[in-house]
Amino acid sequence: MTAELARGQNHPLTQVRLEIRISAGTPVVAAVTIGDAHGTVHGAEQVAHPGAPALPGLEVPQRAAAVHRLAVDLGAMPQAAHRLSVLLALPTGGGAPLRFGAVAAPFVAVTDLDGTEIATFTLTGLDTESAVVALELYRRQGAWKVRAIGQGYAGGLAELLTDQGLSDAHRLANAVHEAVTQGLAHSVATSPQRTPDGDRTRPTAHPGPDRQTPAPPQPTSPYGAHGDGPEHPAEPQPSTPPPGSPVDYTHPGRRTTPPAPTPTAPPVPVAGDASGWSMDERLYHQIRGMFEDLARTTAAYRGAVDFAEARRDRELDQVLSDPRARIGGQGDAARAAARAKHADLVGQARAVLDRDLAQLAAESDVVEPALPPAYARWDNPVWHGYRVPMEMPMAMRLGDLSLPESDRLRIPMLVRLPLEHGLWIDSGRTGPADTSFADGHRRGHLALDLAVAIAARLLAIHPAHAYAVHVIDPAGNGTQALAPLVRTGVLAAPPARGAAGVADTLTRLTRRVDLVQMAVRGGAADALPPDVDTAEQLLIVNDFPHGFDDRAVTRLRYLADEGPAVGVHLLTVADREAAAEYGPLLDPLWRSLMRLTPVPDDHLVDPWVGHAWTYEPPLVPPGGTVLQQVLDQVTAARTKY
Repeated sequence: MTAELARGQNHPLTQVRLEIRISAGTPVVAAVTIGDAHGTVHGAEQVAHPGAPALPGLEVPQRAAAVHRLAVDLGAMPQAAHRLSVLLALPTGGGAPLRFGAVAAPFVAVTDLDGTEIATFTLTGLDTESAVVALELYRRQGAWKVRAIGQGYAGGLAELLTDQGLSDAHRLANAVHEAVTQGLAHSVATSPQRTPDGDRTRPTAHPGPDRQTPAPPQPTSPYGAHGDGPEHPAEPQPSTPPPGSPVDYTHPGRRTTPPAPTPTAPPVPVAGDASGWSMDERLYHQIRGMFEDLARTTAAYRGAVDFAEARRDRELDQVLSDPRARIGGQGDAARAAARAKHADLVGQARAVLDRDLAQLAAESDVVEPALPPAYARWDNPVWHGYRVPMEMPMAMRLGDLSLPESDRLRIPMLVRLPLEHGLWIDSGRTGPADTSFADGHRRGHLALDLAVAIAARLLAIHPAHAYAVHVIDPAGNGTQALAPLVRTGVLAAPPARGAAGVADTLTRLTRRVDLVQMAVRGGAADALPPDVDTAEQLLIVNDFPHGFDDRAVTRLRYLADEGPAVGVHLLTVADREAAAEYGPLLDPLWRSLMRLTPVPDDHLVDPWVGHAWTYEPPLVPPGGTVLQQVLDQVTAARTKY
C-alpha cells in the first residue's frame, strides 16, 4: 500500500534498491546530497548532480527535465552516510521560471525496482522558492526511512547547499547550473501532471505521418538493466502495433502485479546506534535524533488535523450556502458525511502518530537505562555506582521535554559543554494563569533547589578540581537549599552575603575574566598569576537583584556576556518582575540567558517546526540521598588528588 506523505511524515523502507521518480510542471534539476547524522554535507564530492551524476549507490540524471528517475542503492552507502537529501532546483536562464510558485506542484515518489510506489509526496505551498529539499532518506537504528521535507529556499541552490554545511556552496551551485547550460543537461518536454484523482496520465496522441517523436533516453541505473529504453537489448522488444491501434505502454519485461509484501518487524531499538567515536557521542546523537523525530512526526499530525478541519469546515459552509440543503434529510446527510470524512482523516493521522510514538517509546525504554551520569535522571541506578570521571563529557542533561500528543514520552534535554550561555531559573510566575504556588517564597525555594541540583551535576560530571562553584546569597534566604553544597565543602568559598560579599565575589570573577582574555589574546596562557584558578567557574546568584547596586548589575552583565568564552558561567535565580525597577537595563541580560523553570512549563521552542515543548526540571527526588552521595564522592576525589 502506498503511503501518501504530508510534510514532516516518515515511512519505513524495507528495500535498499530504490528509484525516486519526480514529475514537475517544468524542467527541473535533480540532485542528491549525502550528509552525516546532523545532515551536514562535508564536501562537493558528497553531492550527485548533473555535472557529476554518479556516486557509489547513487545516480542522478544529466539533464534538466520535467520527469526524472533517480537510482538509489542504500546498501552501497558508506557507514558515515546517514541522510540522503533529494534536491530540486529551477535551472537559470533560458526563460525558465524563477520560482516554484509559478508552476504546478512537483510530485515525488519512492518506488521499488518494479515501479511499485512505496511513498509519495506532493510539494505544495511553495511560492518564491527556486530550490527545495523534497525528500530525505535517513538511517535510524540501522534501518532506513523516507521523510517528506518540502523545505524551500528563495535564495536558490546556493542557499540550500549552504544550509547543509557546504563551505563552497556558491561555487558548486554555479557549476551545476553551468553544466545544465552547456549541454551536459538539456531540458526535455514538460511531463503530464497528476490528475485531480491522484493518477498520473500518459499522452495518448499519436505522431502524424510526417512527424516522428523520438523517445527521450532513460537514465541508467547502478543495479543493471531495468529501464524502458532500447539500450537494454537482452529484454524482449514490443512488436509494432498496427496503424490506428491503441498504444500499449506496458513494459514486456515488467511484472504488472506488485509482489506480495513481506511482513517485517520494526527494528529492535539499540542504545548507542548513532554515529560517533565514543558511546557518549553516540548516545548524544541518538537522543538528538529522537527529539527531531518526535518534533517532525507531531508536526505532520498537527498539519493533517488542520487539513481535516479546514476540509470539514469548507464542506459544511457549502451545505449552509445552499438554501435547499439547509433543511431536510439532504442537508443532514451532507453534514454527517463531512464529519465522517473529518473523523476518518484524523483517525488515519493519529494511527501514523501512534505508530511513530510507539517506536520512539520503545527506543526510549532502551536508551534511558543505558545513559551515563551526565545524561541520566537522578533516579537512574547509574548513580549508585558513580565515580568521579577523568574527562568532561560532551553534554549534560538539563531536564526533560515532552509534547501534549505524547505525554508519556520524555526526551532528555541535553546541552553541550562547556555551556555557551548562562542559565536563568525563573522564580516568578510564568503567566497570569500560573497558580502552581500561591506562596511565591515556596516557588523561590524550589528554584534554588533546581540551581543546586544543576550545580551538583556539573561538579559530578567534571574531573576533580576541574570545576569551581561560587554562590551569592545576599539576604541568606537560601541557607537550607544550599546546605548540601556547604556541608560537603565543594564550594570555592562560603556563600557571599550582603552588599560587600556581592561586590567582592563579582570583583574576583571579573578580574579572572579580564586576565584570561588578555592571556589568550596575547598567546601567554602560562603567564597567568598563580592565584588565578584556571578551572571552569560557576556563579550561582540567588534572589537577584536583591543586594545589587548599579555597579554590581553592570559587572553581572559583563560576566554573562564575556564569561562563557573564558570559562566563567552564570546561574541566576531571579524573578523578573522583582527586577522591574531597573527597567530596560536588564533586558540584554535576560535575553543572553537560557530560561528554565522549577515547575513544568511550555516555554521552549525547537528550531525545526516551532513546537512549544513542555520543560520538566531535573529536580532531585524528595527524600533521596543520591545528591549527598554524589557530592561526597566529589569531595573525596578532591582530597585524594
